[in-house]
Amino acid sequence: MKILFTIILLLNISCLFAQNTPVFPTIGKAIVGGPQQKHMHKDTVTESDTSKENKEPQYFYLSVNADMYVNTKGGAAKRFSPAVELGRTYGIFDVGLATGRINSLSSGSDTTRYIEFRPTINVFSKGRFAEGLCLGVGYVINGKQGLMSEICNSINFNISEKVAVAVTQGYCFFDGTNSSRTAQYMGFAFTYNFLKNHSVNKQRKKAAIVSDN
Repeated sequence: MKILFTIILLLNISCLFAQNTPVFPTIGKAIVGGPQQKHMHKDTVTESDTSKENKEPQYFYLSVNADMYVNTKGGAAKRFSPAVELGRTYGIFDVGLATGRINSLSSGSDTTRYIEFRPTINVFSKGRFAEGLCLGVGYVINGKQGLMSEICNSINFNISEKVAVAVTQGYCFFDGTNSSRTAQYMGFAFTYNFLKNHSVNKQRKKAAIVSDN
C-alpha cells in the first residue's frame, strides 16, 4: 500500500513539472523577443537627399520673382523685372540658377534677358521667419553692359513646409566696355519646395520652422 501511494505521488509531481516547464521558455522569449519585434515594425524613411551627418534638410526649390526697379526712368514696362530661379537647399544655404529679364522692353540687339548664378545664405531665422543674403553674378545676353552682379537681402515667411513668400530688396550692377550703371529694386518672391510627403527632409523642415530656439 505504501509503495502504491509513493508511485501515485511521484506521478503527480511529474505531471506538475510537465505542465509548468513550457512557462519559462515562453517568458524568456517574451522578455528577449519583445523589444526586437517592436524595432522590426518601426517605420524608417531613408532618402538619398538627406544629410545624416548634420541632420539638415536638403531639397530642390522653384522660386518666382517679381521685382520693380525704383531708380529707373519710365513706366511699369521699363521697371518690371520678372525672373524664375531653380535651385537646391542645403540647410541654411541655397544654390540657385536664375533666368529673367531686366525689364519688359528690348531695343535693337541690346537684349534684356539674363542668366545668373545666385548663392543665398540664411543669416537669421526665428520660427517661420528668416532673413537671407544673396550674392549673385550673371550675364546679360548680347547686352552692351553684359556683366551683371547683384547683392540683395530678403525677409522670408514660411507659410508651410513647402510654400514660402519673401519681400526682397537689392542692387544690380551692370558693366560694359564703355559704360556701367547701378540699379536698385524691391520685389516679391514666391517659393515652392519639392519635399516628399512623410519624408525625413519634410520633418526636419517642419521642425526648423516651428522651433523657437
